[in-house]
This record gives sequence, structure tokens and C-alpha cells, in this order.
Amino acid sequence: METYRIVDGSFRSLVISHAQVERLWTGGRWLEGPVYWADAGMLVFSDIPNDRLLRAVDESVTVFRSPSRHANGNTRDREGRLVTCEHGSRSVTRTEHTGAVTTLADRYQGKRFNSPNDVVAHSDGSVWFTDPDYGITTDYEGDRAESEIGGCHVYRLDPGTRTVTRVIDTMVKPNGLAFSLDESILYVSDTGGGGKPDGPPNIRRFRVQADAVLDDLGVFAVVDPPASDGFRIDEHGNLWTSAGDGVHCYAPDGKLLGKVLVPERVSNVAFGGPKHNRLFITATTSLYSIYLAVRGAPAIDQPPPVGPH
Repeated sequence: METYRIVDGSFRSLVISHAQVERLWTGGRWLEGPVYWADAGMLVFSDIPNDRLLRAVDESVTVFRSPSRHANGNTRDREGRLVTCEHGSRSVTRTEHTGAVTTLADRYQGKRFNSPNDVVAHSDGSVWFTDPDYGITTDYEGDRAESEIGGCHVYRLDPGTRTVTRVIDTMVKPNGLAFSLDESILYVSDTGGGGKPDGPPNIRRFRVQADAVLDDLGVFAVVDPPASDGFRIDEHGNLWTSAGDGVHCYAPDGKLLGKVLVPERVSNVAFGGPKHNRLFITATTSLYSIYLAVRGAPAIDQPPPVGPH
């Protein structure tokens, strides 16, 4: 199987021609939410149907937390604490340094969320997350229930007041999200199309204005084959997103540069490793990785990587 598909010549400068996609572990049902901890040298990721968080250290995978309340997306805040979207509790939680789990938000205007899906931390301390209904439509990734909110939206949690603000209400099933390098743009994927030609575009972009007001800038990219689930930004502002055939890389202007081909449907990605140049890939049942010629965007909770660039 070929490793790369070059769409634009500039993609060659982002990859290592002889590097291969490595399968590090298999045995999950639907893997998601990878986040790398540079200070611990480990990757934490979710196995949603199996109700557990896993950790990978030196390519050895063990259980980080079980049960995990059907944890999905994960990130770390400015203090290095794990922030998790939980389908089972229909909430966003934070794991303190002591190991205690704190509920950050589980309702909007008194109504329970559907099933928070993916989450990103802003440098101002706020937490932004998506809330589609995948965790309540069946009992596979959570507990089947009726939606109290009646829609799938994107929210912002204020770091001081803990106030939850709905920032996007125009998407079918908002899913992955990430900020641009300068945090002026928020990218959000919509997986509500189910692969249908007339479904919503995969990734939209929004300009972040004062007071967290978002200006819809329209379609950023239509991922084919779908669907764009989770994604990350590299040090040059390129967006690396999950797709039906692997990981697709888009330039900041939305141009498709190339693909990393993976033998399973990809759900999400995360940059990691000592030099932040290893792309970890969660793909259905397995965890994969590949070394790249580019580093991920600096994480707000971690020092810059060591070593030559």
C-alpha cells in the first residue's frame, strides 16, 4: 500500500519520503480523542464503545481510566490538566493533578447537553467544545436518550465564571474543532451529511471576534472521501484532518496538499513525540503513527520541543 498521495508539490516538504505508517496497537472498537503529554511522554486516547481511556507509552498501551463514562475528545488546559468530553455523563470534565474529576459543564440554560464530542482549549483559559448527538442516538457510544436541547451546537465555557455560551447554532452535527495559530480562526467540521452529496460541507471556518462572537467565513474544505471528524494544525498553519481513506492535509487557504493513507477509517489525530513531529492517528480499531517533516502547532500547556528542526 502506498503511504502518500501527493496532490500539490509543496506536500513533499511536509513529509518524509521513506517514513511509513506504523500500527502501534489494535483492539479497540472506535478509537478517538488522542492527546499527547510531552511532560509524561505518553499519548492518551479514548475507546468509546469499550468505555475506557487508554495510554500509550513507548508503544505499550495500557488502561488509563475505566470506566471513562464513554469519553470521546480530549485536550489539556493551560495548567496541563486533562479536559474530556464524556458521552455517558453528557458533560465536559477536567481531571485534576490529584486524579479527581471535576465537572466543568453539563448543561446549557438548564438543559442537558446531548453528548459533548470534541474540545479545544484557548490561550485565554476558555474551553470550546462541540455537542452532536452521537452519544444518545444509540447505546453503543453512550446511553440512548432524547435530546433536551433539541439541536447540535458549539459552546464556549468561560474560565472565570463557568458560564456556557452557545457560539454556533447553524451546523447539523458539529464535530472536530481547532484554532488557527493566532487563534483568529476557529475551524469546525460538520459530520451531519453522512457522506451524502447534498450533506453539509465537512469543514467550515469562523473568524473569532471580540467577546467570542464568531463571523462565519463559509466553507474551508470538503473532505473526500468523508468524513472529517477530528483534526490538528501544524506549525505552518496547515490543517491535518481525518478522512475516510487516511489523513488529509490542507493549506491555510483551504487547498488540498496531500494525503497520508491509512488502512482504516480515521477518526482523529494528534502531534506528539519529543520533537512534536510524530502524527498519532486513531483509526477505528487501531492506533497508528507516522513521522513527518513538520511539527505540530505549539501546545499552550507545554514547552517547545527540544532538538534540531
